[in-house]
Parts: sequence; structure tokens; C-alpha cells
Amino acid sequence: MTLTANQLAIFSLALLALGLMAGAGALVATELRRARSGKVIGRAIHQVVVAPDLSKSSADAGEVSDAPAKSDIELPFHWLDSHFGRALVANEDRNLIDQCGLSSKRAQLIFLVTRALLALLFPFLAYVLWSTGHAPRTVFIVLVTAFAIGFMVPKWVLGRFAAARRERAAEELPLFIDLLRLLQGVGLSLDQSLQIMAADFSHVLRVLGYELTLANNQYSRGRTREHSLQRLATLHKNENLRGLVSLLVQVDKHGGAVQEPLRVFSERLREHRRSEMKERIGKITVKMTVVMVTTLLPALVIITAGPGFIAIFRSLGAVAK
Repeated sequence: MTLTANQLAIFSLALLALGLMAGAGALVATELRRARSGKVIGRAIHQVVVAPDLSKSSADAGEVSDAPAKSDIELPFHWLDSHFGRALVANEDRNLIDQCGLSSKRAQLIFLVTRALLALLFPFLAYVLWSTGHAPRTVFIVLVTAFAIGFMVPKWVLGRFAAARRERAAEELPLFIDLLRLLQGVGLSLDQSLQIMAADFSHVLRVLGYELTLANNQYSRGRTREHSLQRLATLHKNENLRGLVSLLVQVDKHGGAVQEPLRVFSERLREHRRSEMKERIGKITVKMTVVMVTTLLPALVIITAGPGFIAIFRSLGAVAK
């Protein structure tokens, strides 16, 4: 029996749907087994922790401590470490999520589910709404394109938010340096200055204040200043921010006054921003020249040479008569 191209396309989509359903069934079965084992372990821990001879306060403390564990068991975070999860949420995607200020695994799991749903939803909608009356090859190309678009849309959205956040971090850097110089000038130590900037100036430094809060939390938990500021230095891909973090790490290691190095760094940063603004102005001038030639020059020609052309046409009309 010979099959037409349309029947082959439908058969391929049916096989793809069956394969996806089988994979989803395997994931659901794995998740059910994991949830069942998690409940058993949680019940055992609860029986050990909440003993009959404990007081009510210790029992309440045990219930509070078990609440985050139960919420973590309910969400399938282990999907992120599977081959399927690493294919849908690559390291580049995880970096984009971190740059957007969504560093939790919950955000990565939402990204994974959103990408999977859109990659299946777009081809389905394209096949239902557009495939009737078109050639099978065209339908197949449209389905593949819809799958690629649905797969890439979450990453494109994250890329836009991450780019805006990187731009905001670059704009906040001069204010960050000035505030640090001001706090160092009144006699505070480097740790006190960073703590105050994260606590009292987070409404002004929305991006750098958030990153500084994370760095201070890591530092208070026992990490060194170099390790705690590593995320701030590398996440936003800013050379000036990386240089500032290197300066702070050197001052924290070897000590010394930080006001003069910060002043020099601030002047260099402002000079760099001034040169960038001049470069942008030069590019805008070139672009405006094209706009002026295409829009303003015809108007000038009409205004200046229009009366002359009208007089020539009138003279030629009189001669013709």
C-alpha cells in the first residue's frame, strides 16, 4: 500500500505524539516513585524528630523545618539534572536566568516547562489553523519553523530582560562607586560599607544592590570575600565591574585605604563613559545624515527650485502656444 505525502506527514506526527506521550509517561512514573520514596523518608524523619516526649515548642520547630523539604519534594527539580532538562535548559539559558535575577531552581523549572509546552503548542496550532489546503512539503516546513520558534521564544524573552538588566547594572556602577567612596570617607570598614549599601540603598541600586545582598549573605555564611563577589564580577559581563571587584578583593586581602583607588577608578570610568557617548553621538550623526538626505533634501529642493521650475514650465507653455 502506497501512502501519500500528507498521510506520511500525519503518520509522522502521530508517531511523534506517541513518543512524547511515552516519554511523559516515563517521567510521570519516575516522579511518582520519587514522591512516594520522599514521603516515606519524610514520614520516617518526622517520627524520629517529633518524638512523644518532646515539648510542643520543639514539635512546632520540627514542623516548620519540615515545610521547605515538603515543598521541595512536591516540585520535580531533578528534571533539571536529567538529559532532557539539560537539553531544554542549557548552561547558557541558566546564565540568562541568573542575569534576570531569577537564580532559583523554581525559575529554571518554569523555563523548562514553558519551553516544552511552546515547542509542542506552536506546531499544533500551525497544523490545526494553517495546514488545510496547502502542500504537504510546505506544511512540514511550517511545522518545523513553528517548533523552532516555540523552542526559542522563552530564550529570546530572557535575552531581552537580561540585556536590559546588564545595561541597568552598567548605569548603576558610577553611583555604586560614589556611595562606596562616601561610606569609606566617614570611617566605615569595607564590610560595613557593603552591608549598608545592600540594606539601605537597594531602592537606588536595584541590580547591584540585589547582587550585593547575595554576596553579603554568602560572606556571612563563611565564604571569602573573593568567592562571594565572584558572581558580581562575572555575571553581567562588564569589564569595569570586574575591575572594581578585583580592587575590592585586593583591598580586603592586603588592607589599606580604598578612597584614592576608588577615586582614580571613578575618573577612569567616567572618561570611558564619555568616550562611549562621543562614539554614539558620531554614529547618530552619520545616521541622521542619511535621514536628512532622504527627507529634508527633497523639501529644500522643492522650496528653493520650485518657483524656477514653475517659471520654466510657464515659459515653455507660452512658447508652445
